[in-house]
Amino acid sequence: MTELNPQARPAETYAEVEDALLSRWPETRLEPSLDRIRAFTELLGDPQTAYPVIHLTGTNGKTSTSRMIDTLLRALDLRTGRFTSPHVERMSERISIDGEPLTDEEFVRAFNDVAAYTHLVDEQEAHPLSFFETIVGMAYAAFADAPVDVAVVEVGLGGSWDATNVVDAQVAVVLPIAVDHAKYLGDQPAGIAQEKAGIIKEGATLVLAQQQTDVAEVVQTRAAEVGATVAREGQEFGVVSRTPAVGGQLVSLQGLRARYDEVFLPLYGAHQAQNAAVALAAVEAFLGDTALDDELVRTAFAEVTSPGRLEIIRRSPTILLDAAHNPHGAAAAAAALEDSFTFDPLIGVIGVMADKDADGLLAEFEPYLAHVVCTQNATERALPATTLAATAREIFGEDRVTVVPRLADAIEQAAALAEADDSASLGSGAVLVTGSVVTVGEARAMLKGRS
Repeated sequence: MTELNPQARPAETYAEVEDALLSRWPETRLEPSLDRIRAFTELLGDPQTAYPVIHLTGTNGKTSTSRMIDTLLRALDLRTGRFTSPHVERMSERISIDGEPLTDEEFVRAFNDVAAYTHLVDEQEAHPLSFFETIVGMAYAAFADAPVDVAVVEVGLGGSWDATNVVDAQVAVVLPIAVDHAKYLGDQPAGIAQEKAGIIKEGATLVLAQQQTDVAEVVQTRAAEVGATVAREGQEFGVVSRTPAVGGQLVSLQGLRARYDEVFLPLYGAHQAQNAAVALAAVEAFLGDTALDDELVRTAFAEVTSPGRLEIIRRSPTILLDAAHNPHGAAAAAAALEDSFTFDPLIGVIGVMADKDADGLLAEFEPYLAHVVCTQNATERALPATTLAATAREIFGEDRVTVVPRLADAIEQAAALAEADDSASLGSGAVLVTGSVVTVGEARAMLKGRS
């Protein structure tokens, strides 16, 4: 490693680390280059080369799938590192070792291990390291220090120019691609696919989820160019069957090496069954020619969690949290609601970011929500509740929309509507909080531990 900057003062508390990271370029400010992150990891001794990597991209499903992959790998007695983004409640959630987020002390240590080198990069490059580049470097260094047997890495945005893409992943996972972050990636799925396919490296195995035809062609062309082996959902692997069950669903999965029947998955919706099939194929691809033990697969999937993904956080009335933040995610969540629940009425609490397709998201939920309470999260990027409500009224009608800017009050009002005395199905109403990972994270922090 290069000599440390003697002027860098170590952080002492978690709050100091948060402040230091948030003082950097935000995740929403992008400059498409890997120069800074490469300079950073080189100063750190290229820690990302110390372990094999499973790299995930796609529009939705990355975090749930990475958590499933992590759980399967740990069931095989492998030590894992997992990097995900964004976080739901706390920044330290982004870096996990052996399935557990770094503690506050570990997060401070991970930051201090790399902090001096951030200043060197800042001085040498045309632009300073961003928040995201810095936390990626923290993760890669922490994984090497652990050390881990394998890292499961989720891209932040796109693929080719994403800071995580300084790895040469043995397995590249491309989940379903749709339009999101249109300002940065474009508004055509095939064009977005070009960027996301950049994580596929020479000689890797590509695990490809079901895609639109034009998207699949783009991704498979990239795989052919770099000589990657391709495993496709619906052909080499996939969901054989699924049946909704109490607390989740029972699935049969065709993997790359074997079929696995009667697997209980404690997550809701067809999209989570597909994520499970992708996760299974990714782990099989990582291991090579060996099939997994049936019981190991059943045990591992039964332990999977994915906070903020149709998560029941409270009962009486039931309150669900779902981090859907684009039309594709909303459609998957809505289908899962119809598939797995019988709430009547279902009241939506929706808060979105200003740069998202609020119209499309609201339209996907409209057939399933009796009423929507428009709100906003506490960030500057939040779309004002009044602006969201103006759009909601065009889709839901005046009588089905309420505006409550403060999230806590919005949830309280929605709960009252769900339990209204004049409900035709008294006692079976519920609340869905959705629209943004940030909105869900704030709601989760408020509601966690209550019943």
